[in-house]
Amino acid sequence: MADFDIPNARRPRQFRRIDRFTETDDPEEIRRRFRFTHYSIDRIERLIGHRLERPTGRNQPLTPRQQILITLRFFASGNFLQLIGDTFGVDIATVSRVVTRVTDELCDLKDQTIKFPTTDRHKSIIKQNFFKIAGFPSVIAAIDGTHVRIIAPHEHEEQYVNRKHYHSVNVQATCDHRGVFTSINATWPGSTHDAHVFRTSVLSDYLEAHHHGLEDGIVLGDSAYPCRKFLMTPYLHPAQMFNDAHAKTRNVIERAFGVLKRRFHVLHGEAWGEREAFPEEEDPQPPPLVQLEGNPDGQAIRDAITANIMTMCNKFVKNS
Repeated sequence: MADFDIPNARRPRQFRRIDRFTETDDPEEIRRRFRFTHYSIDRIERLIGHRLERPTGRNQPLTPRQQILITLRFFASGNFLQLIGDTFGVDIATVSRVVTRVTDELCDLKDQTIKFPTTDRHKSIIKQNFFKIAGFPSVIAAIDGTHVRIIAPHEHEEQYVNRKHYHSVNVQATCDHRGVFTSINATWPGSTHDAHVFRTSVLSDYLEAHHHGLEDGIVLGDSAYPCRKFLMTPYLHPAQMFNDAHAKTRNVIERAFGVLKRRFHVLHGEAWGEREAFPEEEDPQPPPLVQLEGNPDGQAIRDAITANIMTMCNKFVKNS
């Protein structure tokens, strides 16, 4: 029988491009395309690979690793699903299912990886390292909000239009001194004010219930937040030493958002050895304690911290 093409025969799906990307000896090529090294991609596969295996009658089902690579490429590039599919030789519907599946599996790990400091030891290490930045005492986290652009939803569309006039979700996050995220709240539309997001958050409830003094630690936020006994904000009137120390210390959360959005363009690894702009964790001497009496409110605590910062600055000047 002569060889000829059968018009409607399905050709077997090819994954040459996936294999080429993963088998390359150039680690920079891997990081450029997927924003992770081989080591970190292997680790993701160990964490969720078994959950991505699906029984199927297809001749060449996507392996867990291929599903992970498709999803990471989508996160890294922010390209249309059609372009991702063209890159890997799969159709757009498959890309959509894969990205959804892998994202859901990664989100299921959030409670294992995103943890707010609650133990004395954990808080002590973070306080010491935050103090090294600008001499601001008792800080266990920096907080801020960032807007993640979305496609206009069909319901309550106007609520998702933020002050910059595009549709978004207002994502609240805290991080430690390394820029590692310790809490995430992504439940509010873009028009929601940062103060409301915080006031209605689980984090606010936790701090309200567990904060009994500066020894429990404080969170640094910008002027969009209310000044509370556990949440320090800058002075609206000039208080240069306090505001400077506050800004330098709190800046870590803005840098963390910057790293996240540069790595994952779909939004515009932290602790896995991926390159980042944050210093290694150290174990310096404990910072001095700020002495307070009674049950002061946020303003009184802020004034006491200001006095403490000024005292330290004066001592430094005298000794220099």
